[in-house]
Amino acid sequence: MFGRPRRGSLPRNAAPRWGFAIVVGDSMTPTLRPGDRLLVSYRRVARPGDLVLARFADGTLAVKRAAERRTTRSGAAGWWLLSDNPEGGVDSRHRGPVSDDEVLAVVLRRVWPLAGVTRRL
Repeated sequence: MFGRPRRGSLPRNAAPRWGFAIVVGDSMTPTLRPGDRLLVSYRRVARPGDLVLARFADGTLAVKRAAERRTTRSGAAGWWLLSDNPEGGVDSRHRGPVSDDEVLAVVLRRVWPLAGVTRRL
């Protein structure tokens, strides 16, 4: 993933609008593959079913599917995040829900590889 300030360091409307992320690993196959480049929105609010860029408690950045709203251990609002390929990665089944503040961006689209590959986000 390319550099971006932590969400808490800037107000949502002062954060960059868009950015890019690069997929590493196969936890989101067949939807995404290693090396896919993604356009993400740092200002869009996640909805169930969206692909999101999130930070797990250990600092790991990951692209996951926002499955449903959940409450974190601290009682904060958050998301249950899942891999499209459950055998290929770590998600909320292993680490628990991710707070809203750690859901950093919503994936808008894959920008590389170019069109012609008909994989759905």
